[in-house]
Amino acid sequence: MTTGAITASIDIAQLVLYGFWIFFAGLVYYLHRENKREGYPLLADGPSSGRYAIEGFPSVPEPKTYLLRDGRTRQVPPGVGGDQGGWSGEATQQYPGSPIVPVGNPLLAGVGPGAYAGREDVPDITLDNEPRIVPMRTLSGIGVSPKDIDPRGLPVRGADRNLAGKVVDLWVDRSEMHFRFYEVELPDGQRVLLPINFADVKWHEVRVDALLGRQFAGVPTTRRPDQITLLEEERITAYFGAGTLYAEPSRAEPWI
Repeated sequence: MTTGAITASIDIAQLVLYGFWIFFAGLVYYLHRENKREGYPLLADGPSSGRYAIEGFPSVPEPKTYLLRDGRTRQVPPGVGGDQGGWSGEATQQYPGSPIVPVGNPLLAGVGPGAYAGREDVPDITLDNEPRIVPMRTLSGIGVSPKDIDPRGLPVRGADRNLAGKVVDLWVDRSEMHFRFYEVELPDGQRVLLPINFADVKWHEVRVDALLGRQFAGVPTTRRPDQITLLEEERITAYFGAGTLYAEPSRAEPWI
């Protein structure tokens, strides 16, 4: 065999196999890096006060600008804290990774089960560029199935079984034809939205174990009475989520 010849030990099948390995490794690297366009860089507690960013390997990709269907643009990754919701909390200990407890109103602190993402403060839209989630009163031809309980007019009671208000309307996801929120009118006339996942509909009332009756007055409201934005969805759902742990002090205590 001539010096430097490789054809006696390497054939086309081997070259194709090695090429596939190189391609697949590059694909994994690319996908893992592109996966960091949202939620990165991570924020970690430093050895002293303050927080620092962690990118890991591979690093966070360079920002890319996307053209959205409605003509707006969005740049991702947004930068440090770009996807974070507003929160108010403090660490229980001085070591990194210690539990965070809410500061101020725990239902609005944005920590624990009340954490939320800082989504855009614009409505989600359908393929027809119309608001996706709207009250049923603004639509025609949509109603509650006669096989189900119509909650409109039913009283809403919190975990303490005190009256919070009554259901006056339902909000519909027009893309999936699914009810997303109950619109609740409080005794003072204020109206708030109740995510259906937190409601237990009975034939005579709607029960919500996440909040006490009086705490419905603090539910974040929408800017418009017939429209909800992505950020408002997050904040409203987070308020009820926080109530599962913070509605009463005893909920945050150990069972044993």
